[in-house]
Amino acid sequence: MPRRADRYHPIGGGEAVILDALMFYRRGREGGEGAMLRAFVEVDRATMGPERLAAKLNSYARLYHYVPAPAPGRRHRLAFQEPLQEEWRRHYPLFPRLLFVLVGTGPAGIETRLKALRAAATDPALAGFLRDVPVLAAPLVDLLQGGPAEPVWHPVRGPRSIVSWSHSHSP
Repeated sequence: MPRRADRYHPIGGGEAVILDALMFYRRGREGGEGAMLRAFVEVDRATMGPERLAAKLNSYARLYHYVPAPAPGRRHRLAFQEPLQEEWRRHYPLFPRLLFVLVGTGPAGIETRLKALRAAATDPALAGFLRDVPVLAAPLVDLLQGGPAEPVWHPVRGPRSIVSWSHSHSP
């Protein structure tokens, strides 16, 4: 099965981030005006432990920072060549926000998964990524009841709160 370029992103060492979904949305006024943005969506069906779910933050941080090595034989840059840049910049004008949709467990399981994501977000190695990229999580049941644009999203960084999906950052 071919890999869709918008869902498969190499992060070096033969590893890749494979998105569950890529969401397109428009920020701005109703009627279609405003910037077209994207969000990476990870759907957690509780098929892996909370720690493994939280480790996905590291994978996305690696994607955020990943600059591919120059092709063999091209180690010396010529003056007119563009500088190397992060791989994701070839696909997106801005790094997409990261949304975790939590399903397949009850309220206690949701809370356990949110705690694992918040604990992972305290890792100093993720500080730059989390400062630049909003990362939010929401239970599917809340998304179905209130809608994805409602304040049902939990930021994984910063104070415990519930925000809308267009939330930018926690202090």
